[in-house]
Amino acid sequence: MKWSEFFTSSIGKKFIMSLTGIFLISFLVVHVGINACIWANDGGEMFNLASHFMATTVVIRIVEVGLFAGLLLHIIQGLVLEVQNRSRRRNGYALKMGNRGSKWYSRSMGLLGTLLLFFLIMHLSHFWVPSRFMDLPTTEIGGKEVVNQYAEIVRVFQNPVVDMLYVLGCLSLMYHLLHGFQSAFRTLGIPNGKYISLIKGIGFGFAVIVSLAFAMMPVSVYLKWVS
Repeated sequence: MKWSEFFTSSIGKKFIMSLTGIFLISFLVVHVGINACIWANDGGEMFNLASHFMATTVVIRIVEVGLFAGLLLHIIQGLVLEVQNRSRRRNGYALKMGNRGSKWYSRSMGLLGTLLLFFLIMHLSHFWVPSRFMDLPTTEIGGKEVVNQYAEIVRVFQNPVVDMLYVLGCLSLMYHLLHGFQSAFRTLGIPNGKYISLIKGIGFGFAVIVSLAFAMMPVSVYLKWVS
């Protein structure tokens, strides 16, 4: 099989989905680490400094372009695979296996991915777009003038409807990761047995901890657990 044929085949699409998925998982580790800075309870200083570093470092900005490219490719390939899978399952099965064949969330990756896309659009409109294209208030930390992203977070998360949507988005992320994490490594060739059991365990812990940490951010701000 030629390389051009490989990347347009079903296996090739799944391979690209796996690579981009693992890249996005690595981004989640960085993102949740920066978000965790709000719990320093220092008036947002640590969070603002971390955000300033991410926004002004050249290497990080270059990686950001790659992140958006990987995200776009992940979305497109996911939609293509979902359409192909639905066309193949058009006639369905005579016997419905339900959760005995696979978990409901592994059969609903298309739906979960779509919900995450809407959540991502909302998230970017709340934070990334204002930070890049609007003049947000600044604050001085250690003699350095930085954008006060923490104040923007506090402002956005004063709305309980927005907070609820964020929590639901994080719930969708958790279920998406529960299947996507181990599926990505399976596609890249991790053999069955003890290795896949280990990957499943790590994936379960990652999905729950990361999604819970993201969900607790709006909750903590709204309930004034951070200051």
